Amino acid sequence: FGAKTELQFGRLRLTALAAQQRSDQKNIQLQGGSQLQEFEVRADEYDENRHFFLSHYNRNNYEEALENLPQIKTLFRLEKIQVWITNDRNVTEDVVDVVALSDLGEPVRITNENPAYQAPLNPRFPDLDGEALPDNLANDLYRDLIANPRNRQIDRVVGALKGGQFGFQQPRDFEKVSARLLSPSEFTFHPELGFVSVNINVQPDQILSVAYQYSYGDSIYQVGEFAEDIPPGLVDTTTQNVIFTRMLKSSTQRVDVPEWDLMMKNVYSLGAYQVAPEDFRLRIFYEEPGGGERQFLPEGNLANVPLLRVFNLDRLNVLGDPQPDGVFDFVPGVTINPQNGRVYFPVLEPFGDALSEQIENPLLDRRYVYDTLYSSTVITAREFAEFNRFVIRGSYKSSVSSEISLGTFNIPPGSVRVTAGGQILREGVDYEIDYNVGRLKILNDAYLNSGTPINVNFEDNALFGFQRKTMLALRADYEVSKNLQVGATFLNLFERPFTQKVNIGDDPINNKVYGLDLNYSADAPWLTRAVDKLPFLSTKEMSSITFSAEAAALQPGHARAINENRGERGGVVYIDDFEGSVTKLDIKSQTNIWTLASVPQNDQLNRNPLFPESDLINDLRYGYNRALLNWYRIDSDRRNDDLGAGETNPTTGRENPYTVRVPRTEIFPLFQQPNGFPAPLFTFDMTYYPYERGPYNY
Repeated sequence: FGAKTELQFGRLRLTALAAQQRSDQKNIQLQGGSQLQEFEVRADEYDENRHFFLSHYNRNNYEEALENLPQIKTLFRLEKIQVWITNDRNVTEDVVDVVALSDLGEPVRITNENPAYQAPLNPRFPDLDGEALPDNLANDLYRDLIANPRNRQIDRVVGALKGGQFGFQQPRDFEKVSARLLSPSEFTFHPELGFVSVNINVQPDQILSVAYQYSYGDSIYQVGEFAEDIPPGLVDTTTQNVIFTRMLKSSTQRVDVPEWDLMMKNVYSLGAYQVAPEDFRLRIFYEEPGGGERQFLPEGNLANVPLLRVFNLDRLNVLGDPQPDGVFDFVPGVTINPQNGRVYFPVLEPFGDALSEQIENPLLDRRYVYDTLYSSTVITAREFAEFNRFVIRGSYKSSVSSEISLGTFNIPPGSVRVTAGGQILREGVDYEIDYNVGRLKILNDAYLNSGTPINVNFEDNALFGFQRKTMLALRADYEVSKNLQVGATFLNLFERPFTQKVNIGDDPINNKVYGLDLNYSADAPWLTRAVDKLPFLSTKEMSSITFSAEAAALQPGHARAINENRGERGGVVYIDDFEGSVTKLDIKSQTNIWTLASVPQNDQLNRNPLFPESDLINDLRYGYNRALLNWYRIDSDRRNDDLGAGETNPTTGRENPYTVRVPRTEIFPLFQQPNGFPAPLFTFDMTYYPYERGPYNY
């Protein structure tokens, strides 16, 4: 931004300019072009809420089906599938009201405790090994739903499922939602292993459900209803009807229901697309508590076994023969999806049960097995950081990457505009961005898989956000006569630092430039006559004499803001004052930050011995006077469990104040909730009883 003016006062002409620069408009286009990149993924960074088994049957047979890689041992074959997700985009096409049921078509693991919907002792649809197959008639739920046509009415289905014959709980047993049908580019599925992978970013409060048809041997089975199966106006031509589907994910994440096991926790995203097998390298490391890392466990019966082999990722050689060769088994569609760069472990819980079964030592289990990762949510599992020591590391050659480095930092929020094929992408849905480090990640795989060029327009204020640049300039031209002009120039470029403490090399300048110039030009007819007198020369043009001179001086300086004391001329810059070395400590992490304080010590003369137990060593009486203090975090899904999520006490009419959810806007009133959905707020809770003794009281 700047301003310029030109003025004239008689023979004097003035030009003044003032300008300030804060940002620079830039454009980056993501296109093809293979490049070798490295990746690093920790054990707790599995691809959450993206991959789901269609049924518990498919989950139970997953590891057995992959025992003889590269062949898949199964008779299951998915023939048709429709995937539904909560319609939060206000889409009008392919939108229906869906009732997603957790027990629909499930013959074995039933969520609802109603005996009427438990699978019969003699399964109707067993496979060759006698295990029951999923089907709409595997239990009595679907039969009772379609028995009453009124159960399809939008305004009656919720009441019917909650009361009377069914007695279901929402959202544990079912969800009723307006859902849109995912297009084929928004999801993929494995027809033999029976799982679906969603390419778009699934929000925590969105519902995901499916209807599918599969063959087993010579028979065809179906779970759920397809959109075209239910004709409109089945009950009332003026009322739209619902369809019944199999729920894979509800609006709340609960680990105490069978549905939790349908989410695959053995899939890791490398952030790459169109991965080339020739240059793909993957290894698994274990980080030791004392430092260092190794590719095998340091003790036990697996001490000399590479971790790739422990997790069944190295059972084949490069020719596909069943012989380990120390290299990751690159089996497209089974151990890796080259199209979207996701690695699939051929075991369900690689860092949990799969590791524990091979260690065969309960003492070592407690040291190396990360079972909390699979029995609780990721947020809860990360509180046990002492078990998160496995790292997946390697390199790949990819033509497309989901992460784009914008090459700058401190980007102004809201200044980024991302388009693909002329369509504007939405932040939080199609992409997410870290404005501080300048890294953008594409969440919607459909844009990457299609190869459409992605354009990113943004403002780069990396150089000016911390040290704003300002320039002042003045130019004066004075015409002494027709032949003589005198000029003067003044320039001042200065920066304003963001803080008084700046590092060496980032000094905020305050430089001044002074300049003088003189120009003289006049015709010289005598010179023309003198030249004509020379033999063999004759001039036709007028001769002239021109003289010019310039002088300039630079006066370097610095911003007064970095002077140590007011009035000084010498600025101070820092090599490193260690204030930039920040260790982030999350006070909500009770396992790493919070510990019991020591008892106050008496003085050397032992005067006023208020805490005589402070002299005790390795004695339970040391905490005799300690007041009872507990610190903990309540998982968002567990809050108000004594009343039911969001419910109130029927006697007092109030929510439990000790477990009630805290809205984010209660603490940050100006916070804008994304997409209209309430953002979860994880609070840190403490209970203090000053008149009760702690756990070491006698």
